[in-house]
Amino acid sequence: MYNVSPAVKARWDDFFRWLADEAGVALDIIAYPAPAPLADLWARADLGITFMCSFPYAVMPEEDRPVPLAAPVSTASWADDKPVYASRIVARADSGLAAASLASARWAWTVRDSQSGYNAPREFLAARFPGARVATFGPVISPAGVIEAVRTGKADVGAVDAYAWQLLEMHAPEAIAELSVVATTEPAPFPMLVSSAALDPGVTERLRQALLSADRSPDGISALAPLGLSRFAIPDLAAVAGLPARAAQADAALGERW
Repeated sequence: MYNVSPAVKARWDDFFRWLADEAGVALDIIAYPAPAPLADLWARADLGITFMCSFPYAVMPEEDRPVPLAAPVSTASWADDKPVYASRIVARADSGLAAASLASARWAWTVRDSQSGYNAPREFLAARFPGARVATFGPVISPAGVIEAVRTGKADVGAVDAYAWQLLEMHAPEAIAELSVVATTEPAPFPMLVSSAALDPGVTERLRQALLSADRSPDGISALAPLGLSRFAIPDLAAVAGLPARAAQADAALGERW
């Protein structure tokens, strides 16, 4: 989910190697690039650890859900030292678009079960422009798809996961050099790190405790820093459970789906 550039993938590989050593759990690091279906990944019985967006977790039947381990806390100001994220609404830097004119823009969107790329921008629009009927371009699957659609003029604006944007600012600023942030959406629970429910509970607990204590050792801090993370926290599952209601309110205000 957050392998947004080769440099960032290398940092995640470093982190998961540290985690395997710290937890005493053998982890095989595998590539799973978009557009490979995330639902298939989340359903794997041998899933040791991966990210899962909170919205699909919330709407998934309880018996099918993986086990939540921890949620990241970003060093960025929008996180406010909490396990939350948001979406950056971005446009071409030379477009002159401002937040006040976003109801007349063409919006790129990722997939309908995405919080950051679909629900968050719709909630943003519903709060500021109730009943807005905007032109759209999608699905574009991923934050990279949104960036490309806006960069090439297929869309005027789009919502990019704020943490993905942070990682690009840190490690691949050239990928977003032509774009600028117009606005930021309301916070939502950060995508969680999860494991398969089929794993031995002892393995799951060792992974959880290693994540939650990562900021308490020099090696853990060194693994977190290149990822723009300060620590991991216990996921706010009550906030996660509230995401479908937030999406439904946006749907009601806008009157139609994209």
